[in-house]
Amino acid sequence: MFVSKEGQSVPQVTFPTRQGDQWVNVSSDELFANKTVIVFSLPGAFTPTCSSSHLPRYNELFSVFKENGVDDILCMSVNDTFVMNAWKNDQEAENITFIPDGNGDFTSGMGMLVDKRDLGFGQRSWRYSMLVRNGIVEKMFIEPNEPGDPFKVSDADTMLSYLAPEFKTQESITVFSKPGCPFCAKAKQNLIDAGLQYEEVILGKDATSVSLRAITGRTTVPQVFIGGKHIGGSEELESYLINRSA
Repeated sequence: MFVSKEGQSVPQVTFPTRQGDQWVNVSSDELFANKTVIVFSLPGAFTPTCSSSHLPRYNELFSVFKENGVDDILCMSVNDTFVMNAWKNDQEAENITFIPDGNGDFTSGMGMLVDKRDLGFGQRSWRYSMLVRNGIVEKMFIEPNEPGDPFKVSDADTMLSYLAPEFKTQESITVFSKPGCPFCAKAKQNLIDAGLQYEEVILGKDATSVSLRAITGRTTVPQVFIGGKHIGGSEELESYLINRSA
C-alpha cells in the first residue's frame, strides 16, 4: 500500500545528469528550494502511456501551470540520464525538466519504488504526481494499487483541477501543415492572434499525405482539428474563429 507524503519534505538526493558532454550533479535543493514545482513520476521512458499521454499533456499545459504559480515541471523516472535525454529529444518536450533517478534513491525515499521484474524492468517508480512548495509536498496523486499500469489520477488535468479549479482548459488544437505553405502560415497566425495554443503535425516529418487523407478525406493543407472536431482549411478556420468571437 502506498502512503502519501503530504506535509513532508522531499528526499535529499543528488542526481547525476549528463548536460552536453559534461557530468553535472543536481541536488534536491536545486530543484525544489524556494520554488513551486510539479513532479510526475512514471515507470519508464519511451513506454506507451508515458509517451502518448502522461508526458505530452504536462508539456502542453506548461504555460497554464506557469500562470498559476508553478516554476518548474519535473518528469521523474528510474532511468539513466542518457535514456532520459534521448526521450526528451524524441518527445520535443522542451517545457519539462527530465530528472534521471537512475539508482531509485528519490523514488525509494518517496515510498514509490516497485518491483517490475516480471516485465524485465527491475525496480521502477509507481506512477504518481505531486505539488511541492519549497521542498514540502503539498499534494500527491497516487495511482491506485491495482494490477497493470493504472493512469487515472496523476495526469496533468487532475493536477490543474487541484491547483486552479476555476480554470477552463483550452480544447486541444492540431494543425496539419507542410513547409512553405502560405495558407498553413496564415492558419497558424490566426490561431496565435486568437491566443490559442496548437500542436503542429508536419507532412513529410510527422505524418504522410496518406495519413492526412485517411483522417480527413482531404490531401490539401492546412487541415485543422479543434477539440477532436475537423474544422477544415485556412478559410474554414477563419470563419470558425470569427463565429467563436461573435
